[in-house]
Amino acid sequence: MTDLKQISAERVSRFSELATIDAQSNNDIPLDVCDIIYSRKLRPVIGAEGDVDTPFNGEAPIKGAGGMTILYAQCPPGTGPSLHNHRQTYETFTVMQGRFEFMLGAHGKEAVTLGLFDTISVPPGYYRAFKNISDEEGILQVIITGGVHDMNDIYFPKKTRDEIVAKGPQYLDYFQRANMCFSTTE
Repeated sequence: MTDLKQISAERVSRFSELATIDAQSNNDIPLDVCDIIYSRKLRPVIGAEGDVDTPFNGEAPIKGAGGMTILYAQCPPGTGPSLHNHRQTYETFTVMQGRFEFMLGAHGKEAVTLGLFDTISVPPGYYRAFKNISDEEGILQVIITGGVHDMNDIYFPKKTRDEIVAKGPQYLDYFQRANMCFSTTE
């Protein structure tokens, strides 16, 4: 059995000490292109067990929690990732600050607005996009469960692909090299 000191040392995460991963860090992709794919900043809390290849897994202070990944997604007003789905994982969002509009369904035409502490859980294979619609920085707690927690699980429709290509085809190449999948058909 693990003692209390070991739990405190290995299983506690403090928001003020979390690493912040900036969407534009470590690449030459313009911020407006990064905003199509990522939340502006990610603050990993719990990473998946093992050698899971995600940009945030290595930065999480807690490793392994029964197949769950937790992070905070920070979005300035008017930003948030475009339409995408996770093929094997559930993604559950709770608003911690601000207000968010979630666009759901194959074309993102279903919309729901969430305020402080409201939660939405999106099942595998269901398209979602979200945007901070408040006038302050928005923060979502994101919990990922089930399936595989890597970039191969994320799939983008042709609409998102076209949005990136309009900014420059080299940007689509960059994201594809990062193992992101984009549809070429409706």
